[in-house]
Amino acid sequence: MTEEPSRQKRRIPARWRAGYIQAIAAVAGATVVSRVLFALVAPANLTMTYLLAIVVIAARYGRGPSIVAVLASVAAFDFFFVPPYLTFVVTDTQYLLTFAVMLTVGLVIGSLTARIRRQAEAAEQRERRTAALYAMSRELAQAGATDQLVAIAGRHIAEVFGADVTIHLGEDVGDDEVEAVCLPLLGHGGGLGVVRVRPRRRHTLVGLEPRRQLETFVNQTALALERARLADEAREARVGAETERLRSSLLSSVSHDLRTPLATITGAVSTILEGGDRLDARTRTELLESVRDEAERLNRLVQNLLQMTRLASRALQVRREWHPLEEVIGAALRRLATALAGHKVIVNVPPDLPLVALDDVLIEQVLVNLLDNAAKYTPAGSLIRVIATATDHKLTVEVSDHGPGLPPGEEERVFDKFYRATPQARRGAGLGLAICRGIVEAHGGRIWAQNLPEGGVAFLFTLPVSGTQPAAVPADA
Repeated sequence: MTEEPSRQKRRIPARWRAGYIQAIAAVAGATVVSRVLFALVAPANLTMTYLLAIVVIAARYGRGPSIVAVLASVAAFDFFFVPPYLTFVVTDTQYLLTFAVMLTVGLVIGSLTARIRRQAEAAEQRERRTAALYAMSRELAQAGATDQLVAIAGRHIAEVFGADVTIHLGEDVGDDEVEAVCLPLLGHGGGLGVVRVRPRRRHTLVGLEPRRQLETFVNQTALALERARLADEAREARVGAETERLRSSLLSSVSHDLRTPLATITGAVSTILEGGDRLDARTRTELLESVRDEAERLNRLVQNLLQMTRLASRALQVRREWHPLEEVIGAALRRLATALAGHKVIVNVPPDLPLVALDDVLIEQVLVNLLDNAAKYTPAGSLIRVIATATDHKLTVEVSDHGPGLPPGEEERVFDKFYRATPQARRGAGLGLAICRGIVEAHGGRIWAQNLPEGGVAFLFTLPVSGTQPAAVPADA
């Protein structure tokens, strides 16, 4: 950083010297041309060649070299084309007016040309900075993290203004550098930080226009940071609201679903203890069966809660092994034998169905949840089907029933946590289908629901079929 300003100091005088040299060369060229035309035109008309040289020098090098060109042009015209020739003596006073007009016109033309040149350069610089501002705004709109916004803004400001830029957030940094310009990042809630700009050229930020442009860049940066801060606050508010909603739903669902089976178990056990020998065998058996059913219901609820906790914390581990799907379906049916006793269940699994690499415990849980839903939401005696099909790349399992089906448009929402299509009709925490989706997606598959034209609903999920299948299933599978 210490070498760059010195380089600029060396470059600028070198450019000035080149401008003055070019001014003398242009006047010399105009003199040569005028010497060629001297015998053809009046001497006063030769001043046009010098004025042309003055315009060229003013447009290219600015005011200083153009003034040198004017003075050199008057002197050359007097020396070469005003008698007595090759002297600066003027015998004819009318040429004094020519010299005055030539000097005045040359100065005016040079000044105007230099001003137009400066205005053109300023307009071009404004256009470049405006394009850079647009590019920075577009990048800021696409970025989200605060550190990304700071990096983008610092890079663009440094490139546009040729400066070393540091952006400090959340602190009041004073202007402890003489050559540095500090501008505050102001948001609706107060200061967001400070932008410190240290130009590599001293004249970069001299004048009102460059400072205004720098302020525009800084204000755009502040708006982006304010937007990011508000987005973070809104996201935190949504997360907090969602967490509170889930906690309330979990507490209400779990408290209800735990209290009901516990009350049933407590009542049945109390009746058995108090009734003693007065209870006949049939009554005792019915009470014990109710205790068993409610205990199984509690077990399923606790398993669902544990699975949902693992899914939410990304702690669910899928242990894939090769299994025949019909064995997994059979295990799920045996677990729900009591709940499915009042339904007719048809299983259709092709005998040539390939082995599938899956976690049999988790997929069994998926089938248990789907079959339990079918049993709860369909009338007694209705038909429940379990159908499995396979292609070269995936295996599809369908569990369908002939119940009331899902409300139109709710086919996707039923997989949300704590959602129930008919919350007043049946007990349940609304976690079963959410757990099914998490387990299936952890296996690399997908699950969805669709209403059937003949009535009822079908839940389908796919599992990928990949890898080289073993010749036989291990004995401990």
